[in-house]
Amino acid sequence: MNNSISHMLINYAPLIVLFVVGWFFGSRHERQHLAQLLITEKAVNHIIVSTERFYQPTLAAGSQGELVLGSVVIAQDYFKMVIAKGLSLFGKNLTTYETLLERARREALVRMRTQAQAKGYNHVYGLRFEVSNINQLGSMVEAIAYGTAVINSDHPKPL
Repeated sequence: MNNSISHMLINYAPLIVLFVVGWFFGSRHERQHLAQLLITEKAVNHIIVSTERFYQPTLAAGSQGELVLGSVVIAQDYFKMVIAKGLSLFGKNLTTYETLLERARREALVRMRTQAQAKGYNHVYGLRFEVSNINQLGSMVEAIAYGTAVINSDHPKPL
């Protein structure tokens, strides 16, 4: 009896250790990414973003609209994928995938705003999101945020 328990521990200990290490580093990376997102969101917060499709902004003289977009591919760590597979058996909310999609959308929006800022624009309207799976497992998603960037004379650029 005691011998079978020790054999089981020897056989499954590496798996358990790898699982815990993967969970630790995956969670740590996700927290770092969310903290970095907060910082970059504050840096580009002055760029007004609207989902209005037929918005008529007050354009600066000689200004034209231009397509700006932000794209990102984010992968889920395997620990969270295993949890999601277990939860899906019981019909539970897959909060691990919800956080993955939230991070992807926020990062795509930040990248779109950064592109608009680099081109000198201060307003993006007609914002749209596209999210798609990259692989069959659903562990990687691509998020694209795009819209029309303009220089709106009602909202001057920050100093």
